[in-house]
Amino acid sequence: MMDWAYLFEIALTGLAAGGLYALAALAFVVVYKATRVVNIAIGELLMVGAYLFFTFAAMFALPLWLAIPAAVLGTGLLGALIERTMIRPLQGEPPISVFMVTVGLASVLVGLVELIWTADQRRLPEFMPTQPVMIGEAFLAPKVAWGAAVAVVFIAAVLLVFRYWRGGVALRATASDQAAAYSVGINVPRVFSLAWVVSAMIAAVSGIIVGSIGGISSSMGVFGLSVLVVVIVGGLDSVLGALVGGLFIGLVEALAGAYLGGEYKLLATFIVLVVVLMLRPYGLFGTHEIERL
Repeated sequence: MMDWAYLFEIALTGLAAGGLYALAALAFVVVYKATRVVNIAIGELLMVGAYLFFTFAAMFALPLWLAIPAAVLGTGLLGALIERTMIRPLQGEPPISVFMVTVGLASVLVGLVELIWTADQRRLPEFMPTQPVMIGEAFLAPKVAWGAAVAVVFIAAVLLVFRYWRGGVALRATASDQAAAYSVGINVPRVFSLAWVVSAMIAAVSGIIVGSIGGISSSMGVFGLSVLVVVIVGGLDSVLGALVGGLFIGLVEALAGAYLGGEYKLLATFIVLVVVLMLRPYGLFGTHEIERL
């Protein structure tokens, strides 16, 4: 007989984890929409944000209200540096060239983290409430629950900024049509840089939340593998797809882990990925582009 209370609890946990996936996937989509660059190093940027927070909060003993913005801004500056020195010089080159640069960037960032902070696992300072979260009779781990709440609030804030801020409007215009953006006076290279900065900052917030739940290490970038599945399932250029895909993959992982075993979580997500690609190669909400010769 189905234990509906247990199923509800597992589903809540999966949706909460999916909120974190959605936040990281949003960082991926921002860069892809504006620049058409597949940033495979998104998980490593997430890792850098978490380590910068650890440095400011634990090593420099800065208050949390200062350590978190400092880590986010520091990661944003790194995003600007990457775009200016590695991505912009490759404009006009085949997409595979830029993709391989981001693959190499991921390895470089892991090496730098291990060189500076070593490969040892570390714990971030506690900054989330630790009281149990109950929704009806379902228990939700407090860090997961509060992390998901922060992710939802931050996603909403980012979407509002993109909707009403002038830079967000320029980013959306560039994503729609670069030639048209040039024609109305938008500085497209600056928008590209803005996309990388915003993406890196979102990744940093995601990294701080993920690190506060499970600790940080140089292998945190593996989280980006699940994020990549999320954005491919949802659609590489779709913000809605990032949100829906994150929740869906989080739910699939939770159900597979609970009923099949933890070792089947990754298998289940990749089965979903294969099925979606067979039915909709451009993702659930991705743009279906038709090229005419």
